[in-house]
Amino acid sequence: MVVALIAGAEALALLAAAAWYGYELLTGSPVLSFWGAVFTLGLLLAFSAWLFAVSVFLYRGYRWTRAAALVAQLFVLTIGVPTLTSGLVLAGVAMVVPAAAAIVLLFSNRVISHASRTGSPPPAL
Repeated sequence: MVVALIAGAEALALLAAAAWYGYELLTGSPVLSFWGAVFTLGLLLAFSAWLFAVSVFLYRGYRWTRAAALVAQLFVLTIGVPTLTSGLVLAGVAMVVPAAAAIVLLFSNRVISHASRTGSPPPAL
């Protein structure tokens, strides 16, 4: 449940970032390419929706969500570590600590045993 909550919180953070990005785009902040900015907004929204789905299905115990959550945490680490080393310590720690905790928890026996559901049973004749 903790890993699902971490993924859900990250999805909410991405949704908030997308809302802020969309607001800035609508208020006329200067951008080099308007359609490139719209594409970036679409990527933020899509990744947020994907992470919400991972969070929900991880909570339900589906097996495929462990790999998806691991990939999401690795993406967060690839952004969080350079953020941390570039001087934005608070933002970097806010990204690195939950991602590292989620990675460690993803390989714990309790999470592995919980996330063993493969899907619905086959229909009976």
